[in-house]
Amino acid sequence: MGGFDALVVASEAIASGVLTRQQLRRYYTMVHRNVYLLNGLELDAYWRARAAWLWSGRDAVLVGHSAAAIMGVKWIPDDLPAELGRSKARATDGVIVRSDAFAPDEVFRVGDMTCSTGARTAYDLGRRLPFDTNIIRVDSVLNARRCSVDDVSRIADRYPGARGIRQLRRVLALADAGAESPQETRLRLLLVRAGLTPIITQIRVGNRRIDMGWPEYKVGVEYDGEQHWTNPDDYAKDIERLEFLAAQGWIIVRVSSTQLGFNPAHVVERARRALVSRGYVRSV
Repeated sequence: MGGFDALVVASEAIASGVLTRQQLRRYYTMVHRNVYLLNGLELDAYWRARAAWLWSGRDAVLVGHSAAAIMGVKWIPDDLPAELGRSKARATDGVIVRSDAFAPDEVFRVGDMTCSTGARTAYDLGRRLPFDTNIIRVDSVLNARRCSVDDVSRIADRYPGARGIRQLRRVLALADAGAESPQETRLRLLLVRAGLTPIITQIRVGNRRIDMGWPEYKVGVEYDGEQHWTNPDDYAKDIERLEFLAAQGWIIVRVSSTQLGFNPAHVVERARRALVSRGYVRSV
């Protein structure tokens, strides 16, 4: 809707003449008290985060899933409550207020908002969710923000008594910034837990990349998302890429969502057979 801001603080918009009360009622829906979203926009994780920040009086730090959404991290669910830290406001419907302390180098500005850094966000998420979900979220933050497990560990060292710190250490032992989707993380964890280690992610072969694998044996494993099967251009590029990799001596084990979800043992066996054919002898 041309001319209208996506989110407004109602009292400010009316006082400044940007909106009339009639326009507010007609074109906007209330998200929080005094904060309204333009009709037709989906209240996704990004807009939830920004709405909560406006509701706080613009003085809170966005943390957890909200910080991840503001930083452009993918795969953040849209229906989770917004998360705020260092806020004077009390929690309300759709907003969680955290009481954690922050060091100065654990926050930064994204536009006009303040949020936790990538490493601090991974530290927070890695302590609070079910174990595999933790790894998926941490992987996604590390991948998007180009920070490392060591960066997160340094923050963890500052707060040795924090709740969930032991789980975070276990998460970091399995986290990997190379995962480009939740399904890639799930696939990697399946192979690691089957003993097929060490596994390397985002392996470069010329100007191509392989999701994960074992360069020493030239065996790679790739997760094929739906676009590989439904988009003709992607499918054609995949054929060319696989022909190139085969010419370089690589065996590629391709895994679909159905195989990963319903027959994981067969996925492991296919990868193991490919490795054994190349001389892999580790007992599992």
